[in-house]
Amino acid sequence: MKCDNCTKKMYDFRLAVHLLQWVEAINSVECNKKQKNGDGQNAPVDVLSSNEENAEPSEFHKLANSKIFLSDCLACDSCVTSDEAARVFQQNQKEFFHVLNLNKKCDTSKHKVLAVSICPQSLPYFAAKFNLCVTEAAKRLCGFLKCLGVHYVFDTTIAADFSILESQKEFVQRYRNQNQEEHALPMFASACPGWIQYAERVLSSLVTPHICTAKSPQQIMGSLIKGYFARQQNLSSDKIFHIIVAPCYDKKLEALREDVYAPLYHSQDVDCVLTSGEVFQVMEQRKVSLKEAAEVPFDTLFGGINESDLMRHDGRRSDGYLEHIFKHAAKELFDTEVKELTYKVLKNKDFQEVTLEKGGETVLRFAAAYGFRNIQNMVLKLKKGKCSYHFVEVLACPGGCLNGKGQAQTEDGKPDKALLKQMEEVYAAVPVQLPETNGHVQKLYQEWLEGMDSVKVQQSLHTKYSSEKPVANSLDIKW
Repeated sequence: MKCDNCTKKMYDFRLAVHLLQWVEAINSVECNKKQKNGDGQNAPVDVLSSNEENAEPSEFHKLANSKIFLSDCLACDSCVTSDEAARVFQQNQKEFFHVLNLNKKCDTSKHKVLAVSICPQSLPYFAAKFNLCVTEAAKRLCGFLKCLGVHYVFDTTIAADFSILESQKEFVQRYRNQNQEEHALPMFASACPGWIQYAERVLSSLVTPHICTAKSPQQIMGSLIKGYFARQQNLSSDKIFHIIVAPCYDKKLEALREDVYAPLYHSQDVDCVLTSGEVFQVMEQRKVSLKEAAEVPFDTLFGGINESDLMRHDGRRSDGYLEHIFKHAAKELFDTEVKELTYKVLKNKDFQEVTLEKGGETVLRFAAAYGFRNIQNMVLKLKKGKCSYHFVEVLACPGGCLNGKGQAQTEDGKPDKALLKQMEEVYAAVPVQLPETNGHVQKLYQEWLEGMDSVKVQQSLHTKYSSEKPVANSLDIKW
């Protein structure tokens, strides 16, 4: 049964999950939102399983168990179910240290290979926190994690390369078929899990046919680690415990998706997501400064280490889907080389557009819509048939991925503007690399995917979206 009150506060679940995760740093947190009809329906539910309650003490055994109120946005399947809330909560530092502790036991049957994949937007957080350049912060973070007992540390940029390349190909195909396919354009980006959850659970068939089918970098990295890398190491996927370090909490929910689950091994492609802030809490708990950690290069999927400097994509605060797809489309469709994009700010700095003119006609019109207020406006235009954009880079967090709630907030939950400015500066200093020029990606297309246009590419790099019945009045939400 769907709850109108839940729907009208749609994606306050992001705040609920955010508050829930911070219990690792404080004694207790309640996701207790005010209801219009009183508080009588609120009942606390313990989100910890009995197995976790009886687990042996870890280095975080003093952290208090949290109780949340499963009302409002967590009350029905329009948003996040109670089961999902419990499973999201279990992705925390306790689970990480539980695996580390098991690896120290004599029973090798319970040992796991610990692999950590770090999102490129998380690294500026550590660089800004400790006044380091991004490359040095990455190497010291790698050294710190390996000091804890992690076996492999990877950079997820390679997964974003795949996602961007597949998104570029799909956009060109959609553009060329726009007169034959009803939902070809606009194409919405698929990298943000908060946006995808909102689109699937609330907007449904109005929007899902327009979402790019390319998997997100996190999903692709999960396939790389539990698929290609596992085979390279002669391991079954369930013997690898794969952790993603990310800037936002929504990625914890993304890790639970059914399309990234291997039923043969009862294993998710991503076992646990820790936010940048949660990793920083581990450092604080151990009284360690990142500057004290040894510099250790990232590992590669091919069994060696990566001695080269880190690279990023051509995005200001994200993986740069808009920039890369726009430049690729201009070249592929109109034989036009675009070196720099000129953004036009519309209603606010989180809603901007870029256009390409040919012969006095606008042939490409792209937009960046960050934050749910701008997303809602975009969806309302689509509903009314007035959305003139060919592509929209959609991100749930205002300000983009660098401003994720798992790293760019003060202790009282407000945006840390000073820290965000520092992150933007150090991120901008990282050199840009085009996905097409990454030799490792080209190698993996052949070794892992059997070619760039193979069936395996569709299976491993693309996904499908559910189309549940839209919630009544879901487009009337006021953000």
